Amino acid sequence: MNKYHTHYIEELSRNDIGKEVVVSGWIANIRDHGGVLFLDLRDNTEVLQTVSNDDNLFKGLAKESVVRLKGKIRKRDEDTYNEKLKTGEIELLVESLEVLSPSRHELPFGIMSSKEANEDIRLKYRYLDLRNNKVKDIFKLRSEVLHFLRNKMFDLGFMEVQTPILTASSPEGARDFVVPSRNFKGKFYALPQAPQIYKELLMVGGIEKYFQIAPCFRDEDARSDRTLEFYQLDMEMSFVTEEEVLEIGEEIFYDVFTKFSNKKVSPRPFSRITYKEAMDSYGTDKPDLRNPLIIKDATEILKNTTFKPFKESIIKVIVVPNIGDKSNSWFNEIVEYANKIGMPGIGYLTLMADGTFKGPIDKFLSDNERKNLIKEFNMTENSVMFFIANRRLEVAQKMAGLIRTELGNKLELLDKDKLELCIVKDFPMFQYDYENKKYEFCHNPFSLPHGGIKDYETHENVLDILAYQYDFVCNGCEMASGAIRNHDIKSLIKGFQVVGYTKEEVEEKFTSLITAFKYGCPPHGGMAPGIDRILMLIKDEANLREVQAFPTSASGADNMMGSPSPLTDTQLKELGIKIDIKEN
Repeated sequence: MNKYHTHYIEELSRNDIGKEVVVSGWIANIRDHGGVLFLDLRDNTEVLQTVSNDDNLFKGLAKESVVRLKGKIRKRDEDTYNEKLKTGEIELLVESLEVLSPSRHELPFGIMSSKEANEDIRLKYRYLDLRNNKVKDIFKLRSEVLHFLRNKMFDLGFMEVQTPILTASSPEGARDFVVPSRNFKGKFYALPQAPQIYKELLMVGGIEKYFQIAPCFRDEDARSDRTLEFYQLDMEMSFVTEEEVLEIGEEIFYDVFTKFSNKKVSPRPFSRITYKEAMDSYGTDKPDLRNPLIIKDATEILKNTTFKPFKESIIKVIVVPNIGDKSNSWFNEIVEYANKIGMPGIGYLTLMADGTFKGPIDKFLSDNERKNLIKEFNMTENSVMFFIANRRLEVAQKMAGLIRTELGNKLELLDKDKLELCIVKDFPMFQYDYENKKYEFCHNPFSLPHGGIKDYETHENVLDILAYQYDFVCNGCEMASGAIRNHDIKSLIKGFQVVGYTKEEVEEKFTSLITAFKYGCPPHGGMAPGIDRILMLIKDEANLREVQAFPTSASGADNMMGSPSPLTDTQLKELGIKIDIKEN
């Protein structure tokens, strides 16, 4: 049988009726229709119904066994056409069957319904899950997207360069994965959180326009849009302005989404929003612009309030029109959500037809406060105003942002057939960690402050220093992060000193970068669109793990490969490692 050409099933059609063919694949199903056995064969492309005149040919075969069939294509009876299949008008009359590899185990889940199975089970048997065409189609798309992006970067004049996977640990914001060295006992390599240092060194080396599909590793707790390892379209350019980088990012995102998604994509140029505006109006630096609700500030209007929870607080409000007739239980669900996210409660007022407010907060308002609230926030009959208050601005903003998102989802205000992109820029260089009472970088520590080294000399409060740092955001998801880099050694060191490093520590941690900059470094900047998140949005998947071939589970364990796993005593001895694990 090997002398015959094996056809892909999707190639077969009514034009092949009467032809002798050979097909190979997995047994998707065996059906008994009144003594006549039908075998459904599935390959990488499609499913084909097969039948045999030999009653014994299909007996004893297990589903998912790999077989090769030889026979003639014939027309199916019209009343048995299967319009769901490309091959639905034909079937194969099997003359011979060869079992290439029998399936010897009971399946842990149905192949075609694998997405309904428990995720941990799916990931343990991921190779079976991949046989589901709905799952497999994701990886066909992934391959096409990567091919498109590579061609796009070549067309834009970029050079593809691979950077090392084994590198040095550096303080870039997340925990490193570390790898012990056998030859240098007691020392460790680190897996790159991103190719940050290397791509800047490429700019020093004169590459000018670099890219790669880069693997990134971060030892962080998994969530729906974050896994231990992921891929990004990493790029860096010399002699560019922030706007030039943003325009390239717009072209990449717009072109890939319009080519591969059926959803409406926001036109170029994307909305540019400052970090301050994003936090003030949306309560997050990842705003979902499909949500029409806007956060407003009522602190000034209510500065003399007698309502105790509002006193000496930042007061944010969200006005939602035409929901005053919602049931008490509907509003109770909003209150329950507010409690869930750490708020003591949430106040709200409904504007009645006669211009008065209905709600428990109303009795604490003066006539002037009522009048100003209605006028300032354009309240109309039957609209509801929600109040979010906290003594810390960033907490009030965050809570208001969460309430805005909850209201948008609960009221179904978001257009699910839309990809709404925006660019958030002008991030603060630093933020304050109240828990540990210290400053930390707001975003990328290698970003250039707007005023360079002068910012540290002219700003009394370092929280006022802004950076050439930007994010691309789509439907509330951070899709790419980038910056114009700080190529000034003094300014770079000063930034790390603000967050607690000494000059000597910075020079030790970033010896290669600081030494390289002393030989002349061009101004440069770049960004890194997330490949996995792009695919998530195109395929409408809620979980990043759905678009990765062999991801770990939500806990970070790989049940298929059995990792993380212990090392043998011999391996530990070679590495010079002694493990001391104390029982809790």
